[in-house]
Amino acid sequence: MSDTDDRDAPQVRNLPVGIDAAGKRRETDSLGEVDVPADHYWGAQTQRSLEHFDIGHDRMPKEVYHAYGYVKKAAAVVNTKAGRLPTWKGALIQRVCDEVISGALDAEFPLYVWQTGSGTQSNMNVNEVVSNRCIQLVGGQLGSKAPIHPNDHVNMGQSSNDTFPTAMHIAAYTMSMNKTIPAIRRLRDATKAKSDQWSEVVKIGRTHLEDATPLTVGQEWSGYVGALEDSQAEVEHATRGLLAVAMGGTAVGTGLNSPPGFGEEVAATLVQLTGEPFTTAANKFTAQGTLDRMVRAHAALKNAAVSLFKFANDMRWLGSGPRTGLQELLLPANEPGSSIMPGKVNPTQAEAMLMVCIQVIGADASVSMAGAEGNFELNAFRPVIISNFLHSALILADMCDHFREFLVEGAKLNEPRLKENIDRSVMMVTALAPVIGYDKASVISHYAIDHNLTLRDAALANGVSEQLYDRVVVPVNMTRPGSADVSGTASAAGGETGGSGSS
Repeated sequence: MSDTDDRDAPQVRNLPVGIDAAGKRRETDSLGEVDVPADHYWGAQTQRSLEHFDIGHDRMPKEVYHAYGYVKKAAAVVNTKAGRLPTWKGALIQRVCDEVISGALDAEFPLYVWQTGSGTQSNMNVNEVVSNRCIQLVGGQLGSKAPIHPNDHVNMGQSSNDTFPTAMHIAAYTMSMNKTIPAIRRLRDATKAKSDQWSEVVKIGRTHLEDATPLTVGQEWSGYVGALEDSQAEVEHATRGLLAVAMGGTAVGTGLNSPPGFGEEVAATLVQLTGEPFTTAANKFTAQGTLDRMVRAHAALKNAAVSLFKFANDMRWLGSGPRTGLQELLLPANEPGSSIMPGKVNPTQAEAMLMVCIQVIGADASVSMAGAEGNFELNAFRPVIISNFLHSALILADMCDHFREFLVEGAKLNEPRLKENIDRSVMMVTALAPVIGYDKASVISHYAIDHNLTLRDAALANGVSEQLYDRVVVPVNMTRPGSADVSGTASAAGGETGGSGSS
């Protein structure tokens, strides 16, 4: 029966996924015969990869194969519509692709990340599994490549060189949009709620790890909110760059062995299948010779990690204590913190966030190097990029949710400590500087430190009147531009300050 003939199509049986067989099954590829496990759907090329690249424990992420299910299904839809595949063959391939997408065939995708840099072996893994599952459903002989051939039918009009980067983009886009960005948004919302809750609580700021002028806790937390908003926007922008896919370029970007318009039709079909606005890449030579869009998308994750690192690090310092640290924040006690020190509780969610951020920042170096190493018409470092991207996107998403639930939402203020710090602060002398002059204000601050006095007592000892001090040095006013009373000048205030005092 020819490929263009739908007459005498075999009956498709409803069989559960799985092969009831033991021992080995002989399969073939262009290099000859290979024995494969009889209870699996994969074929010769997958088996060769397993034997030649048994490296570590890093398997190609399942998300790549789920994305590949969409790629193969979209290609089958287009090829069937154009008459290049008989209707029954196209429908059968699409049915099995749905099983790939759902994860029902996950056990059939065992390959390692460390394989051919083009991803050819993972592409052929999918082709072989879809082929043999189709053969099983119509009662054929597994490994015969009939009536569904892994190359001629499942891979029709395609190459690993355009399908693998397309699957990369789909997997990365889906992970980022469905998990990472929503998790950052949820953390941002929880942080904003704390910022609003503490908008009127005054504390002493710090710069260079030293005391600075006052601000409100809400203002401090608004800085974290803004950083999270920027991170979310950056990740969203870079992730949208993954909507352009390489399908249609085949081997080197020219589209050899695919019909005109194939890339555009597959992209349009992907839109229908996924509900996401995928489009064909304007320049297939760019799409296959580089992975720049993947590099930029991971760089956005790295940038988010930098912001999250700062946020988490501030939290553990502000919560340090309980007696000899800053202890401005009271962090949730999630679990005991020591096997030897009873009662110790540690900022474990912050520590975990820092480790995740370190991992993502380090992964970005790998992604950047792999992106730069592509040569001529193909970047042959694809597996390490998609593995790192999906890992970074996943652990950032999970960590943002854990950090939000187990630290941010349960954080409380130690308001007595905040008030004590305000009372002991010297840097509020800054409010006096416009009134009495910078030099005299500096004398007062050093006097307070040298004599272990409050700022108020030091100011009064150096000739500042109680009336002037109480009018000018108002902590809450110092948190709002224009609220501080700086009426008068240094010279005009001379009468109020009294004598020069002692330094």
